[in-house]
Amino acid sequence: MGRRFGWLWAAYSVSALGTWLAFDVFSVIAVVALHAGPAEVSLLAATGPAVGAVVALPLGPWVEFRRKRPVMMAMDLVRFAALLTIPAAYALGALGLGQLLLVSMIVAAADITFNAASGSFLKSLVPADRLLTANARFESTNWTALVLGPPLGGAAIGLFGPVTTVAANAVSFLLSALGIRAVGGGEPPPARRDGQRLRAADLLDGWRYILGSPALRPLFFNSLAGNALIMVAAPPLAVLMLGRLGFTPWQYGLAFAVPCLGGLLGARLARPLVTRYGQWRVLRTASALRAVWPLGLAFVGPGLPGLLLVMVLEFGVITCSAVYSPVYATRRLEHTPDDRVARTLSAWSVTGKATTAAMTALWGLLASLTGPRTAIAVAGILLLATPLLLRRETATARPSPATVPPSPDGSRPSR
Repeated sequence: MGRRFGWLWAAYSVSALGTWLAFDVFSVIAVVALHAGPAEVSLLAATGPAVGAVVALPLGPWVEFRRKRPVMMAMDLVRFAALLTIPAAYALGALGLGQLLLVSMIVAAADITFNAASGSFLKSLVPADRLLTANARFESTNWTALVLGPPLGGAAIGLFGPVTTVAANAVSFLLSALGIRAVGGGEPPPARRDGQRLRAADLLDGWRYILGSPALRPLFFNSLAGNALIMVAAPPLAVLMLGRLGFTPWQYGLAFAVPCLGGLLGARLARPLVTRYGQWRVLRTASALRAVWPLGLAFVGPGLPGLLLVMVLEFGVITCSAVYSPVYATRRLEHTPDDRVARTLSAWSVTGKATTAAMTALWGLLASLTGPRTAIAVAGILLLATPLLLRRETATARPSPATVPPSPDGSRPSR
């Protein structure tokens, strides 16, 4: 894959490890250090990403018309600086829920902007026939970090305090920025010259392309609904396990770390399965299989049996998700024109974070009214219907310069 991809992969690896060292750490800090309840934990999980998505809304079109590598480095440095404020405030005895919310907003906006730039940069860096290989490597790395990160992070929290992993995550973003800088080499010019002003119509361009694409539209709605319904169960499950069931932070981390071995398995299987059965069939099957596991989390009990049940259920959903994710990411890039990638990915991320945030807040209210188990069960039942959003494949050609839709003013973007 080349030296430049190697540096990009290394940067991704170190930031992924930092992220998963700090797995669900804001919820852990809220519960353990600030003694927050289900509604507050869900508010924290929902509000930061929602506001971050709104802040990031104009950044997708802005990224489209900038060189992507400097944008990625800048977003890494923003996340580094924002996260460092948490251990500083904790050391001074001034940490509160408001600061956690603010940092969560900043990090969410930077995440969306980084992802919009990185997808476009990857497409320019890697030949089209190796996109699935590249995405599968990222997926394998992500799950490797998930195997190592949460138990190490839980142990670090137990030994050194609740903000230790936040500091480690901040440093990981600094190292990621240095790795991206080391990628070096040339980069295709942005779609337009920097001198041109951003138009209001550009803000909606990503959504117009997604909703107008027969290839992307069903994938968009399936991924939104599936990811949101999987994620909304996390805050009630954290409250249930760390509160009522009495699991320690390291046990909670272990419950989600061991099943991530399934992520390595799924990522390794993705390319052979696509080669044998085809992209669309693999997507539909993986989407259906990942939906059957989370309902069982509503029946988690205390002690070793409860811990083992979480591990088994998470292994199932993670293995299926690890097959789904690189195939889904590759199909999305293949069916998006080069000069619309940043806008499309930004719109996708903004919608995903906003949807997950709104549903997380709703599920926090549901958990407060009915209890964590009921909220987890309702999410699991609804998740079973999400595979229906991937209907029969529509025959579509991959976009090319000749098929790029015109801009609202009637012109075609420069390449």
